[in-house]
Amino acid sequence: MESILLKKNTHSYQGKIPLASSKSESNRALIINALCGFKGDLENLASARDTQTMIRLLKEDSDTADVLDAGTTMRFLTAYFSSKGVKKLMTGTPRMQERPIGILVDALRTIGVEIDYLKNDGYPPHQIKGFANQSSDTVTIRGDVSSQYISALLMIAPTLPKGLMINLTGEIGSIPYITMTIQLMASFGVTVKADWDAKTLSVSPQKYEPISYKIESDWSGASYWYSVVALSRYADTKIELLGLKENSLQGDSAIVDIMKFLGVESTFTENGVLLTKIPDAKSLEWDFANCPDLTQTVAVICAAKNIPAKYTGIESLKIKETDRVLALQNELKKIGGDLVEIETNHLYEVKGNPNISNITETPTFTTYEDHRMAMAFAPLAMLIDVIIEEPDVVVKSYPEYWEHLSEVIKQQ
Repeated sequence: MESILLKKNTHSYQGKIPLASSKSESNRALIINALCGFKGDLENLASARDTQTMIRLLKEDSDTADVLDAGTTMRFLTAYFSSKGVKKLMTGTPRMQERPIGILVDALRTIGVEIDYLKNDGYPPHQIKGFANQSSDTVTIRGDVSSQYISALLMIAPTLPKGLMINLTGEIGSIPYITMTIQLMASFGVTVKADWDAKTLSVSPQKYEPISYKIESDWSGASYWYSVVALSRYADTKIELLGLKENSLQGDSAIVDIMKFLGVESTFTENGVLLTKIPDAKSLEWDFANCPDLTQTVAVICAAKNIPAKYTGIESLKIKETDRVLALQNELKKIGGDLVEIETNHLYEVKGNPNISNITETPTFTTYEDHRMAMAFAPLAMLIDVIIEEPDVVVKSYPEYWEHLSEVIKQQ
């Protein structure tokens, strides 16, 4: 599908949305279950393409693992196949081959894994050649680039003959995602000793215990429904999101606190969380270091509602599916907003449009092969007609998104 036209919403909405399952939780549970010998029972796995790619590659007996554009899958499987001593060529899309893997590969080489790059040093494709003996039980890794490197090492750590001590340097980003990994490992019977002051994570040799585990719904996906409620012009708009937990393992549950400033109250129910409209705050300041995937959603809301906002902790967005900072700068201008870099790689300011409802020419938003760009800009249809290019990108994390959104917004 080349594009989709979303017509301006003309009515209030009260309904329930059966959210997609968490991709982050699914992918971690799949790796841990694989390390259990596939003996556990995982329920409610995500339908997201990234997760389905993980499932397929864990089952396949092939010399090559093509992860497509799935960054988490690339990182987790690189560590998994390395720990199993499997010879595997790891590759992906052209964009995946521009996303760094060097920090993880360096750590795996320190442990004793043989890995060669096939094109550019520090980037896929790379060839895992084997793992005969563990040469070190300690690695040092930056904490400020991607928590997925750290999670990848943590999950294989208990299966290593000597276990593993991970020393983290610099600021530690996305701590909730590391904590999610640690808590999931605990569910499967493995203990991680985390000393956040000393910046060390220590895992002794242990055995994972297979269990039955049910995946929670996805808080990242929930954020787009918070946007729908926030941007609705009708005070009685209410949406209940099913399958979410108040005490979630997911860092993106921070959307509950963020949206209190942007006009949405969250009330937890037996089945999930009920979203209702409340007055906006006058401004927002937020550090997204622990929830970077919420940045696009929140930036669009702030620009559309003309709520002045200052962001920190979003520098990792530059190495995601696309350069999300640049993509936001390009697309927000189409509604009279902007994302301005005040301090390089640190402080950003969102500028809004007080008269967005006066836009007469339907804006067309480019998605840059990035699922979150499509889903972050689509809720603008609560205020104006919008066109989303390449809408099929949502299959990466939330394949049912357009179907669910059609309950609220008319599509053509």
